[in-house]
Amino acid sequence: MYTLLRPALFRLSPETAHHLTLASLQAACSLGLSGLIAPRIADDPRTVMGLSFPNPVGLAAGLDKNGECINGLAALGFGFLEVGTITPLPQPGNPKPRLFRLPEASAIINRMGFNNHGVDALIANVKLANYHGILGINIGKNAATPIEHAASDYLICLRKVYPHTDYIAVNISSPNTKNLRELQNDAALNDLLAQLKHEQQILSDKHGKYVPIALKIAPDLTDEQIAQIARLLMQHSLDGVIATNTTLSREGVERLPHAGETGGLSGLPVRDKSNRVIRKLAAQLQGALPIIGVGGILSGADAVEKIQAGASLVQIYSGLIYRGPALVQECRAAMRTTPT
Repeated sequence: MYTLLRPALFRLSPETAHHLTLASLQAACSLGLSGLIAPRIADDPRTVMGLSFPNPVGLAAGLDKNGECINGLAALGFGFLEVGTITPLPQPGNPKPRLFRLPEASAIINRMGFNNHGVDALIANVKLANYHGILGINIGKNAATPIEHAASDYLICLRKVYPHTDYIAVNISSPNTKNLRELQNDAALNDLLAQLKHEQQILSDKHGKYVPIALKIAPDLTDEQIAQIARLLMQHSLDGVIATNTTLSREGVERLPHAGETGGLSGLPVRDKSNRVIRKLAAQLQGALPIIGVGGILSGADAVEKIQAGASLVQIYSGLIYRGPALVQECRAAMRTTPT
C-alpha cells in the first residue's frame, strides 16, 4: 500500500507529508484498523539495558517529536519507540522550509531545530496513549538556553519524563541547535554525565524504579573523540549509547538538488559513517554498555550490518520514509537469526 501512496506523498512538501502520514496512521489506529497496517509476526525478544524488548527494531527519535502518534506507530511492528527530541519549553524550531528529500540518494536533510510543544505536552500525550511496549523519550535543550547552562535543561526534562518512560535518550549531537555538539567535548561531557547520573540515582530512589539513560552521539567524530566518549560512558556507568545522529558531511550527495541546504544529512549516505562509529565504540567499550545502532538502514541487510558492527538494537527513521512499514518487517525477519 505504501508503494502506491508514496508518489502522492512525495508531491507534497516533506513536512506536510510528514504530518499527514502521522495523522492518518493515528486515525487508522483509532478506527481499529491497525491490523491492516502491518502483519503480526512472532516476537524476537532481546534484553538490553535491563529491559526486555519484544524485537530489536525500533523507531528513532524525530519522527514523533510530541508523542502524538504512539498508538499508530506501535501498529507498525516496532520493538520499541523513541519519541522527542523534547525540550523544557515549547519552541517553533528553525524557519521553514527546513526538511528536504534527496530521493536519488535515499536521503533527507533537516534543520528542524528541536521544534516541539514542550515536555509537559509530551507527557500528556504519553499518558493518553494506549501503549504497553518499550518507550524511550529523547531529551534536549532549548535553543535560547546558553550552552554553559545546557545541563539545567536536560535535568528539567529528566525529572519530568522519568516516571513516564522506559529509558531516556540524551541528545547532544543534533547539528541544528547552535553549539549543541560542543557537549560531546571531554570536559563538558564529563560534567553533564556526572549531573545526569547523580539525578538518576535520586529519581530512582524517589520513584522506586531505575530508568536507563543512553547518550546519542554524532557520526562526525574522530577516533580520539570516540575513545574519549567511550571512556566517559564507562566512567559514569551510563546505560547505553545511541550511534548515530545525522551528519554534517555531504559525501555522496554533493551534486544532488538540496545538497547545499544546511542541516543534518540522514538516510543511506550516513550508513557507513554510523557503522564506523559503532565498530570503534564496540572496540572501546568491550561490552561494558550496549550500543543502539541508527543511521542509513534501508534494508534488512543494513540492520544486520549494524548488529555485526557491535550494536544490540537498531532504530530506523529515514528508511521508513523511503520504504514504508515493510522495512520494519524486513529488518525483523533479517535479524531473527542474528545474535546480539
